[in-house]
Amino acid sequence: MHPLTPLLRGGLFLLVVAGIIIANLRERLVEWLLPAFAPEFSEGELPPDPIDYLVSRNLILIALLAVLGTVVVLLLVFSLSWRFHTFRITDDDVEVRSGVLFRTHRRAPLDRVQGVNLTRPLVARLLGVGKLEVVGAGTDSNVKLEYLSTSNAETIRADILRLASGRRLGGSAAARSAGTRVRQAASAVGAGLTGLVDGDDQGDVEPESVVHIPAGRLIASRLLSGTTLVLIALIAAIVVGSIVGSVWVLFSFVPAVLGFGAYYVRSVTRALRYSIAPMPSGTRITFGLFTTVSETLPPGRVHAVEVRQSIFWRPFGWWSITVNRLSGRSASDTNADQFTTVLPVGTRADVERVLKLLLPALPDEDWPFVFDQGILGPRADDPYATTPARARLLRPLSWRRNGYLLTPDALFLRRGFIWRALGVFPLARMQSVGIAQGPIDRMLGVANLTAHVVAGSVTTTVGILERDDALRGFQDAADGIVAASAGDRSHRWASSEPDQTPAGEPLLEPVSAPADLAAPPADTVAPPAEPVDAPDRTPR
Repeated sequence: MHPLTPLLRGGLFLLVVAGIIIANLRERLVEWLLPAFAPEFSEGELPPDPIDYLVSRNLILIALLAVLGTVVVLLLVFSLSWRFHTFRITDDDVEVRSGVLFRTHRRAPLDRVQGVNLTRPLVARLLGVGKLEVVGAGTDSNVKLEYLSTSNAETIRADILRLASGRRLGGSAAARSAGTRVRQAASAVGAGLTGLVDGDDQGDVEPESVVHIPAGRLIASRLLSGTTLVLIALIAAIVVGSIVGSVWVLFSFVPAVLGFGAYYVRSVTRALRYSIAPMPSGTRITFGLFTTVSETLPPGRVHAVEVRQSIFWRPFGWWSITVNRLSGRSASDTNADQFTTVLPVGTRADVERVLKLLLPALPDEDWPFVFDQGILGPRADDPYATTPARARLLRPLSWRRNGYLLTPDALFLRRGFIWRALGVFPLARMQSVGIAQGPIDRMLGVANLTAHVVAGSVTTTVGILERDDALRGFQDAADGIVAASAGDRSHRWASSEPDQTPAGEPLLEPVSAPADLAAPPADTVAPPAEPVDAPDRTPR
């Protein structure tokens, strides 16, 4: 790891807290810690200032030696922590070991990698370092490499994604770990000192984004939201309460108003410097003004995509895109939501470009079902199965829009009138499909259809469908999931491509790849020897 890792992981915070305590309580600290050197403290006679006391008693040398001893102890603790914090990358796992007294060992299987994120807080960016997070497939399963120099983090991220894709590291990797551990440590220290002096931020060199969001549009989109309505209602309640009640009511709502203000600032700063671009290993998404996060989504890791538009955005033609994906974070992690929004606000052209990055396997003949018939629908000859007229009371505004469409590749769920939404669910990523019917639904002859995918912000249910349409969609979706899953190879998306060793000096030690990385398993079903007919792409 980077030699500044212990300081950035907690030492800097401890130093700041210690400085605040010493600055505010230094008289009491001298009274508690130096009674032997200052007997008059026990009598309640404190000097005007401990610094003046040290100068007047010629104790400057002792004080400097005490400070030096404290610094030496801290450096020793930091060096031990850095020495025992190691990682390695094999053909199968990313492993991290840390701890001196209490050892921790974590692994992330490469064939379950859902993404690799590079996070650079403000202080870390000034020092030219960042933390790499390998996103796992379970709850609280992420493996963090914190901290690495930015150049090393970019190279290691490329190596992890290359091994996860099914490729092997090239033969030039033989020079990756030349020398002893002492020489490697000296090289890391040298790189760390160089980054400390230069403040190198090489992570800002990102591929060209396919979407550019003006700051004015971003701020306006946050103001034109449901949160603003809640804030206006809160302000109205404050004004009415202060008129009919006591003026002190104003002070009870101040924390809530400050909370709304913090939400607006945080949501805008997180979305600034947004970019999304195609990469050989997937899709690169970068966002954040102060703390910059750069995440790479490998192919096949997006389980659901939803395009949304509120009625406030409709005059401007703005939409947002959210996804369901495995984040590897615990349910209590408040930062998990920031990885679900892949387009904060964009025009139709922006939405189409982002969808083509997130759904590269969607065939060209399915794209009219996304915008023309989906988001902007219904149109003439609507292919979606919708709510019948007899049940319009359950969907008074959106009964013509509310519906689903199934193709051999994806399930489309269209809903909403005031808040329009279209969910796209690749069949290869769906776990199952469900159908439900309550007592009122049975009276009206309607049912609800649900796509079962990983949990997230995307709505996975469309309700009040014609019963026969829902049953047909249930059966056809179940068959389509089996067929799509059988032909899915996205977990090793580059196993059949030739090896390409990245440019630049490699960092990792060469390892021998097992046979299953270069060839499919023995029990894999072989493709038929004779040509077969193309699948029927008629939407159902």
